[in-house]
Amino acid sequence: MRNFSADYLRRTRAGLWASRDALTALELPSREGILDVGCGTGELTRVLAEEAGDDCTVVGVDADPSLLRVAREETGLPVVVGDALRLPVRDGSFDLVACQALLVNLPDPTAALREFRRVAGEAVAAVEPDNGDVAVESTVDSEVALERRVREAYLDGVETNVAMGDRVREAFEAAGLVDVTTRRHYHRKVIEPPYDEADLADATRKATGAGLADHETELRRAVGDEYDDLRAAWREMGREVVAAMRAETYRRAEVVPFDVTVGRVPAGREFK
Repeated sequence: MRNFSADYLRRTRAGLWASRDALTALELPSREGILDVGCGTGELTRVLAEEAGDDCTVVGVDADPSLLRVAREETGLPVVVGDALRLPVRDGSFDLVACQALLVNLPDPTAALREFRRVAGEAVAAVEPDNGDVAVESTVDSEVALERRVREAYLDGVETNVAMGDRVREAFEAAGLVDVTTRRHYHRKVIEPPYDEADLADATRKATGAGLADHETELRRAVGDEYDDLRAAWREMGREVVAAMRAETYRRAEVVPFDVTVGRVPAGREFK
């Protein structure tokens, strides 16, 4: 499984839960215990706790202790170190086991879902992005084509399926979950004047090439020696973005589709 920094998780998930409508299928107000697997810095953990209410116990689990320290400080919720394939929890301990952007980063999502099924008393849910179907619009002409090029290279170079789409449902069913439902939602992120500090920081990361460097391993695996030329073009595009922001003419919209999938734990289950 790939590792992510706390800053990366904040940037990529910013604003995702401004609306909670996508979580309706999780039936959070009826839950008594929820486990958030791969919780990272706790963005979803906090939302689950808020929507479930004070009578529900919400616990986050992640393999990275440094991310859990952030989650504990920022949410005040209980967290525990654990592997998604070997959760340190007894069978049926939580009526709902959930995850966000975890399955796309695992080499065997079905194996993780089988472990979730073991721990879940009633249901398992996953919120997973479809990184192969992201749409970008920008007033900087070079940005759209360049981002498409980088995204395609990343999809070719990454070692897990980060564009699962309908395969999330298939993985749920392969893990023995039943009554599986899935619904697609869209997270729209817009940058336009007046720009905030996060917008300015993102532009700076483009201009310095830092954003591309986050995925250098995957990109080099796909494009080889062309990576250096790609990074140079990316930095030039970033400088155009910074100049446009100074002139307050820069606008960018990104739409990321994500699927919310829920499956029920069958009665009389057997764990394998």
